[in-house]
Amino acid sequence: MIGSLARTAGLLLDRGQPVSTAERPGGSQRTEAVGAAGIRVPFRARSTAWSGTLVSIYPREAASAMTLVPGSVQRVLARCISPCASPVTAEQLNRSCFCLAVEPTALRSQLDQMLEPLGPTARLTAEHSNLFSALPFFVPKRTLGRMVDAVRALTAVAATRPYKEAALAWAPEIAQRDPGSPGGVLGFDFHLSEHGPRLIEINTNPGGLLLNALLAKAQQACLPDLSVPSDGIGAEISAVSTLIAEWRAQREIASDDIVAIVDEAPEGQFLYAEFALFKRLLESQGMRTAICDPADLHLVEGALRLGTHRIGLVYNRLTDFSFAGSGLTALRRAYVDGVVAVSPHPRAHAIWADKRNLSLLSNPALLADTGLPADAQGLIADVIPTTVRVSDDNRQALWNDRRNWFFKPAAGFGSRASYRGDKLTQKTWTQMAQQEYVAQALVRPSERHQAGEASPLKVDVRCYAYRGDVILFAARLYQGQTTNFRTPGGGFAPVLTLLDAAGSKPPVVTDSVDASVRPSK
Repeated sequence: MIGSLARTAGLLLDRGQPVSTAERPGGSQRTEAVGAAGIRVPFRARSTAWSGTLVSIYPREAASAMTLVPGSVQRVLARCISPCASPVTAEQLNRSCFCLAVEPTALRSQLDQMLEPLGPTARLTAEHSNLFSALPFFVPKRTLGRMVDAVRALTAVAATRPYKEAALAWAPEIAQRDPGSPGGVLGFDFHLSEHGPRLIEINTNPGGLLLNALLAKAQQACLPDLSVPSDGIGAEISAVSTLIAEWRAQREIASDDIVAIVDEAPEGQFLYAEFALFKRLLESQGMRTAICDPADLHLVEGALRLGTHRIGLVYNRLTDFSFAGSGLTALRRAYVDGVVAVSPHPRAHAIWADKRNLSLLSNPALLADTGLPADAQGLIADVIPTTVRVSDDNRQALWNDRRNWFFKPAAGFGSRASYRGDKLTQKTWTQMAQQEYVAQALVRPSERHQAGEASPLKVDVRCYAYRGDVILFAARLYQGQTTNFRTPGGGFAPVLTLLDAAGSKPPVVTDSVDASVRPSK
């Protein structure tokens, strides 16, 4: 079902070779893939994807690479510190360095060319003009290491009986079913406070993984001797490997099954281009893939079908996390009956992404009951801001102290109906009583300054991970109360790891991304 040799976006994948000693054309070798922090990431999903075999990575030959007219964006060296040549802190670089990591216009054009065979609906529009930011965000290696440790500790606590029982106690009935897999890639969103990283929320269908993988391959390291880019190629491999691992964990893969990427009115979704990237990447691995609305699915003779095609795996991009909508009847029945693999699934959302769970993770008594080592408990207590469920008992006190809190709907997603306390009006506060909310101690995001008189951009850092293993770090730059893609100069941004002064530079995988995407020097 999976071809022995398959082309992907800017790389070739070949089965059966260990990543740690993969040879490149010409005989040179690359070492084990490293993540954004220069930390070797085991990518457990890779070892489960093809019966334990890993993949080697070969740059695509120049003759097959796309060509674009080089852009006009230049480094603004005059405004950089020293200019960008002396050991400095991440805070100083984010304040004073305006070297451009990538040219967004060229990157969007390259993405359009990649998706052109999939039809005009896959192309980006003016709505996506702020999808990518040109500026990188610098993060110290030790800070990313702290986030890696936090993800591992949280994965450990989520597997304990006390935590699962507490999280599932307020989950819908459909979440009580365990389909047998972890539930796909998770997005851990952090604000970087002056006291270290603080986890703001966890998402089970985090958007942007493949878009950020493309961005990572295109980025220009501003300080090549002091900073390390993310591993975009490894992220692409893990994106596919994770879906295959989820499929195999839930049910046997049949050769005539297809993958369905499912969302309501998918062609109208802001990240439809990423759906198309997943389709392109999955099909490069020999898996027939369709993008569809859940209303197009039908349960026929014990199989979930799209037309005449039997679906083996649903890559779920829906925001109805319990499949409660009237248009999801076939999908819901097929999932409950176990006739299709679904990732992410309702149980994963209940365990990870229900905002009420943050009140569990910030509860020392619950953490103690899990039996985790004291250092893991301390780490979780440190990175999770105090979170409480809003109730009749504490509503007035929270209103009085609202400037120190951030309010989120328990079942929310994409920052919708979320409010910073100091921006709340009495009218909105009254309306919020109609649904369940949590209040999280306010952690102000760090900032990325822009050149000239432009206002600073707020930053959050997303860690994509599976089974506790980090896949990729990416930043989102924005202005306003919450993340968005409407801010000029904002959008997804490359994360560059600022190495410790005494640290050595780990190996970095080179790739064949179009040179025009990188800003000219």
